[in-house]
Amino acid sequence: MHTPPSTFFTFRRAAPGLAAASLALLGGCTGLGTAPTASSPTTTSATAVSPAAWPARLQALLPADVLLLGEKHDAAEHQQWQRDTVQALAARGQLAAVVMEMAEQGHSTTGLPRDATEAQVQAALQWKDAAWPWKAYGPVVMAAVAAGVPVWGGNLPRARMRDAMADAAWDRHLPAPALQRQYEALREGHCGLLPESQIAPMARIQIARDAAMARTATEARVSGQTVLLIAGGGHVLRSLGVPTHLPAGLTSKVAVAQAGEAQAAIKNGAIANVDADADAIVATPALPAKDHCAELREQWGKGASPAR
Repeated sequence: MHTPPSTFFTFRRAAPGLAAASLALLGGCTGLGTAPTASSPTTTSATAVSPAAWPARLQALLPADVLLLGEKHDAAEHQQWQRDTVQALAARGQLAAVVMEMAEQGHSTTGLPRDATEAQVQAALQWKDAAWPWKAYGPVVMAAVAAGVPVWGGNLPRARMRDAMADAAWDRHLPAPALQRQYEALREGHCGLLPESQIAPMARIQIARDAAMARTATEARVSGQTVLLIAGGGHVLRSLGVPTHLPAGLTSKVAVAQAGEAQAAIKNGAIANVDADADAIVATPALPAKDHCAELREQWGKGASPAR
């Protein structure tokens, strides 16, 4: 079966109609746990480790004001990695807050007791299970709540996405080469189905979402502790995502989980095309082969060939 190239975007429950579907996709799910295929600077090396070696690598990444964890959304091992990280940092008294792409900015568990129920936590975060299955992310969230650590929604509110699509000021945030990487990721990630006229508006939403998560992480800072930011892999890349919006004086570290792509990298200690974008790679088993592009064509009613 065909597996799409490694890009930033995966898909959930696309609605009929291209414009509506595009907005729905960005509102619910963006960011694979893999790096873009475009070349990037190679001045440093991102160390690849197995999940078993992650605790030692985590300690080596600290101290940091913000630690960004990038996932592949449909890899259960990545959510387990996130929960383990929450528990490890909380046990050391180092965890200031958890900021999640999976809940909208403006909602948090602040004020809830450690023994709050899952229903109470979901209500506080206004959790959208259709976009982000609670079965996958609930254990991550509840581990923080049980440790007395607040969880903050970081994503751009859906009500603000149309404005972001129309705001050309976002086109000027990234250097031209990085912006082109965003555009190419959208083209590849949507299997060539998006009209070219939709590429720039959707990239603006991506950049605006990164800015929202960066603002939330900055607001959640506590001196001497670490804010953990959890998002799709494309959102955390140093040259493209949330780190480009963080204040200059803030110390951040980036770890990206990859499903299958980085197994060989463990042997040589580094992985190509992620060198400047992450401080660590966590390699998990490959996911079952799945033809995402066929699913998307069916959902959007595009027939057998991608629209150009």
